[in-house]
Amino acid sequence: EALIRAGHLYIAQPPLYRVKRGSSEIYLKDDGGLEDHLIAAGLEDAVLTFHDGAERSGADLRAVVETARKTAALVKALTRRVAQHIVEQAAIMGALTPAILNDPEKSGPTADFIGRRLDALAPEIERGWHGTVLDTRNGPAFHFSRTLRGVTESHMIDQVLITTPEARRLDGFAAPLQEVYSHPVVLRRKETETEVNSPSALLEAVYAAGRKGLTIQRYKGLGEMNPEQLWETTLDPEVRTLRLVEIKQAQEAEEIFSTLMGEVVEPRREFIQQNALKVVNLDV
Repeated sequence: EALIRAGHLYIAQPPLYRVKRGSSEIYLKDDGGLEDHLIAAGLEDAVLTFHDGAERSGADLRAVVETARKTAALVKALTRRVAQHIVEQAAIMGALTPAILNDPEKSGPTADFIGRRLDALAPEIERGWHGTVLDTRNGPAFHFSRTLRGVTESHMIDQVLITTPEARRLDGFAAPLQEVYSHPVVLRRKETETEVNSPSALLEAVYAAGRKGLTIQRYKGLGEMNPEQLWETTLDPEVRTLRLVEIKQAQEAEEIFSTLMGEVVEPRREFIQQNALKVVNLDV
């Protein structure tokens, strides 16, 4: 403990990925680094074409992709409640706000429009979407449903969802989302064309383009590296990344450690039940 309090203990951070293209290779620190690399590669010579013929490329296209990246992360946090494509289309239409949901003159037409948009974007054999507004014990809620082969699928965007921090932030992107995705757009890169209608679809297209020709290795531990790689990435003082070990909230850390690693089962079970749904990205 004395070493830690004196600031003498560090943890060397090895990279999570090795990416190869042909004979060249680079190491990437984490998932964010991999995403940055794939986006840069996927946007080389790429052009985004709008329904009216307008185009974006270079820095302008990169800005569109960065907005898609931010909004896709917010949407993902809400998919514990509602399907991704439902949340995205509601966000694009600017519907994630109490000002619309609580206004009877706006909520009904908005729900109907989103339902028809979902139907238009679905494959022909999977259509049948309808959007309505339901009265619930928490107030009005957008309700989207379809029946396929006798099975009804339904999703609800209610007051609880639209007041979450993620939904509030997502609603702040309504204007740029409408500008890009109100009509399908086409991402062109070399000989490939991909039609996209949502931020996540644009990201998937860019990532797919960036992965072409790449070999991506994900390290699960230092034991997967040979000595040369270990030196190049983790031990070389010129390039290594170190994190200072600090003692913060020591009592709380001790309590959590005892709960999760102790011999008493019940506190551990309660901790898992109370916190399981807070996990957004479980890296397996």
